[in-house]
Amino acid sequence: MAPMHNNGNNNGKVTDALMPYLQEPRLVRELAYLNGQWVHGQRDLPVFNPATNDVIGHVPRLNTEQAGLAVTAAHTALGPWRSLPADERAALLLRWHDLILEHKQDLATLIVLEQGKPLADALGEIDYGASFVRWFAEEGRRAGGDTLPSHIPGAELHTRREPVGVAALITPWNFPHAMITRKAAAALAIGCTVVIKPASETPFSALALAELAERAGFAPGVINVITGSGAELGNTLCRDDRVRALSFTGSTAVGKQLLAACADTVKKCAMELGGNAPFMVLPDMDIQMAARAAVAAKFQTAGQDCLAANRILVPRPRYEEFLDAFAGEMARLRVGNGLEAGVTMGPLIHRRAVDNAQSLVDDALAHGARLFAGNRQPGPGENFFLPVLLADVTPAMRVYREENFCPVAAVLAYEDPAELLALANDTEYGLAAYIFGHDQRLIRPLLDRLEFGMVAVNSVKMTGHCIPFGGIKHSGLGREGSRHGFDDFSQLKYCCLGGL
Repeated sequence: MAPMHNNGNNNGKVTDALMPYLQEPRLVRELAYLNGQWVHGQRDLPVFNPATNDVIGHVPRLNTEQAGLAVTAAHTALGPWRSLPADERAALLLRWHDLILEHKQDLATLIVLEQGKPLADALGEIDYGASFVRWFAEEGRRAGGDTLPSHIPGAELHTRREPVGVAALITPWNFPHAMITRKAAAALAIGCTVVIKPASETPFSALALAELAERAGFAPGVINVITGSGAELGNTLCRDDRVRALSFTGSTAVGKQLLAACADTVKKCAMELGGNAPFMVLPDMDIQMAARAAVAAKFQTAGQDCLAANRILVPRPRYEEFLDAFAGEMARLRVGNGLEAGVTMGPLIHRRAVDNAQSLVDDALAHGARLFAGNRQPGPGENFFLPVLLADVTPAMRVYREENFCPVAAVLAYEDPAELLALANDTEYGLAAYIFGHDQRLIRPLLDRLEFGMVAVNSVKMTGHCIPFGGIKHSGLGREGSRHGFDDFSQLKYCCLGGL
């Protein structure tokens, strides 16, 4: 089946629904983007506003043939794109960056409408996402190889860093803008072309980025965005041998399935998977400061964040004091529609997430946890779950073991540094960990022995364009951001030039 093209305006469904919110409604596209064309599918998928459950628009449910056409487009565009001088690729990326910031308010509003987070957080995500485009545009000019001391008389030895080829990018709904730019900017700057599969819950952010990339002047096929079934399209991308790299952000369970599906084609795979971050309060830490930081680390994006502080570990002598302080800070959160002034926490992404949050609380209470604080009355809508503080959590509880991805805080006491380290590392995940305290005799050993890819000391904020984001163990493979962000989209070629 050939793709159905539409290069004109949208048919009005989304524009009419979102007109009151956007300065430029044309940024909202109800069509996929293949080879520089806006493409229909045979069926449409609805997109919901999680705060209201209203349908805000539809996107095409592409089939496997159309996904293959997107790969064909990227494969055809690869040669010319990788042959461009790095400065020219950088110039296109910088134009994209400028257009993103020019339309920052609309892009942030789109995030609120399809994902639910507060507008202030969404505006921060646009800045965060744009920073990766600028970083990799500039860093791509410096991504070269090495000259090697020769062990062969008369020979010159060197390495080249070359683009791996077509890159498939499968991105999540919790950061629908920044997770695309963090991947795509690195792949594009090094010379790869990309096929982006955004989460079905939040496709409009991806399509808006494609619209702006088209305005920036990217050639057809360099950037493609496909929408539809994650399982169907993901499997197609994994099994196509022309796709030479797959970068995925999402759950560990899905990541393992994608890794298995990529095995036959031996792709480069970057996996940014789940987390179960410990938040470690040391005995010398100011408790009010620790509680304020823990609330920020736990409830960012309504707890729907792989960096969220899932297990909060507090020294036994200061345990009740911390619980009181945490409950006080938690009470300051204002839950509601992200477009309302003063709201600091939005809804969960859908009703299934709410049901899962409640099941975690019920399981913990059934196993002896204490409901220390939390309004158990209904929230302002079907997809809202009001923050909960659970005390006396144990390793037997699901809320301790799982990446809970919801606004349920789990607090437990520890007796000594050895138990603290054991509890912190007691997880299959290894993405991020937080330490709050000042005693270097405790901090240094923790830095040495914590089994996590990223550790923050006395700071909730740890990410940014210049840092290598990623985890170990079941939290993934590879790094995003920093100069290491090129590694998963490039390969080294060794050249030996003899002296004949």
